[in-house]
Amino acid sequence: MATQKVKKVVIVGGGTAGWMAAAAVSKLIGKNLDISLVESDEIGTVGVGEATIPTMITLHQLLGINEREFMAAVQGTFKLGIEFANWKNVGESYLHSFGFTGEDCWAAGFQHFWLKGKERGISGEFGDYCAELQAAKANKFAVLQRNGLNYAYHMDASLYAKYLRKLAENFGANRIEGKIVEVGTDHQSGDITHVTLASGQKVEGDLFIDCSGFAGLLIDKTLHTGYDDWSHFLPCDSAVAVQTKSISDPIPYTRATAREAGWQWRIPLQSRVGNGMVFCSKYLSDDEAIKTLLSNVEGETLTEPRVIKFRTGQRRQHWNKNCIALGLASGFVEPLESTSIHMVQRGIIRLLQMFPLDGIRKPDVEEFNTQMREEFLFIRDFIVLHYHVTEREDTKFWRHCKTMSIPESLQHRIDLFKQTGKIFQKAGDVFAENSWTQVMLGQGLMPEQYHSIVNMMSDEELQGFLENIKHNVDRLVEQLPSHQQFISNYCQAEAM
Repeated sequence: MATQKVKKVVIVGGGTAGWMAAAAVSKLIGKNLDISLVESDEIGTVGVGEATIPTMITLHQLLGINEREFMAAVQGTFKLGIEFANWKNVGESYLHSFGFTGEDCWAAGFQHFWLKGKERGISGEFGDYCAELQAAKANKFAVLQRNGLNYAYHMDASLYAKYLRKLAENFGANRIEGKIVEVGTDHQSGDITHVTLASGQKVEGDLFIDCSGFAGLLIDKTLHTGYDDWSHFLPCDSAVAVQTKSISDPIPYTRATAREAGWQWRIPLQSRVGNGMVFCSKYLSDDEAIKTLLSNVEGETLTEPRVIKFRTGQRRQHWNKNCIALGLASGFVEPLESTSIHMVQRGIIRLLQMFPLDGIRKPDVEEFNTQMREEFLFIRDFIVLHYHVTEREDTKFWRHCKTMSIPESLQHRIDLFKQTGKIFQKAGDVFAENSWTQVMLGQGLMPEQYHSIVNMMSDEELQGFLENIKHNVDRLVEQLPSHQQFISNYCQAEAM
C-alpha cells in the first residue's frame, strides 16, 4: 500500500456525492489538504434523488448547516416516512414511518405487546402508537426541541449540489472545470497519479474520490474493480423521471405506489413535485413506462420524461488502491427507501474516520470495504423484502417477485419474525427494529406468537398501557401545525 502522505485530494465528479464529499473533507479535516473537485458543465448528473432519511441531519450538524437556510435554498419539505400503496395487494396501503412505535421492554419489542392486544381485541392498528405515522396521516409537522419527531427531507438535488458547492468553496475546496479524457496510473503500484482534461491540464493527486456516477470513471474504467450484480434479487433495471407543478400543499411523506412491473415515486417539494417510475424492462418497455407514469401524475409536466438505465449491486471494493468510490460509482440499490444519499454520507464519514493522512494502509482499506459492503447488503435485503413478501399474483412481474429465491440472510429474518415475532437490529444496519416490523406487517407477514414476557401484564394492565401510548400520540399530533403552515413560518423558499 502507498505510505506517502496524502496532501492532495482530487474529487472526480460533482452532483450531490461530489460536493458533499468536498464540503465534508474540506470543513472537517481539510486544514492542511489541497482539495480539488473536477467536473464538467457538459456532463449532467442523474439528480433525481430527492428524498432522504433522518441520518442526514447528523452530517448537516457536523457541517454547521442552518436548517432553515438550507431548506429554503433547496425548496425543501419535511418527510416523516413513506407510504406504500399496492405492495401487499392492489388497493391496500401502509406507512413505513420514522421514529418508534409504542414502547419496548428489555426483552421484547412493542410488537409483542401489540400482538397480544390484537389477540385479546384491545389493540388498534400498529401505526396508532407511532407519533410520526399519525402526524404524516394528519398532514402535520413541526421541529420540536424535546421528544420531537424523527424526520428527514425532500429536496431539489440540483439545488442541494449548488448549496454544498458554496459551502465547500468557503471551506477552501477548489473547483476545476473540465472534461476528463485520460486517467494516469503509476506503472509499478497501479495507483492513480493524475487526470488529464480536454484542455490538456493535468490534475495530480495522492487520493482520488470517484463521484462520476454510473460511469465509474476511476473505480471501474481505470482500476477495473469488480461488481456484484444483484439483479437476480432486484429485477428492476430502469427508471423514468419527470417533474410536475404542485397543485396542492405538500404532504410530509414520500409515496411509493406499486405498478404492474415496478413502482412509482412521488416526492413533494415547495415549488414542484418529483415523480418517477422504477421498472423492469423485461416486463415493461420504456414507452409503456413513460405512458404509465404520465397517466398517473398530477399537475402540468415541467420536464420531458428521462429514462435512466441501471444495474443494482455494489463494487467488490469501495476503496481500491488510492481511490474511494462514493454514490452511484460505488453501487446502486434502487431508491425505494431513499438510501442513496445516506450511503454517500456513510462513505464520507468512514473515510474521515480512516483518513490516510500518513499514507494508505491495508487494514484501513479492508475495514472500510467490510463496513460499506455489509451496510449495502443490509439495505439490499430490506428492499428485497418489499418485493418478495407480497400477496400480489396479478402480473408476471409480481409472480416472479413472490416466488424468486432471496438471500439466506433475509430468509432468516422473515422466518424469525413469522415464527416468533422477533427482530434484532444488526450492527451497521440503518434500519432499526421498528422499520423491519412496520414493513413486514405492512406486507402481510403476521407473527405466529409473541414473547411470553408480555404475559407478565394482565389484560387490564395491557389495555391501560396501550391506551396511554395512543393518548400521548394523539395529544402530540393534535398540537402540531399543518405541514404547509410550518414550512411557511420556518423555511419558505423564494418563488422560482
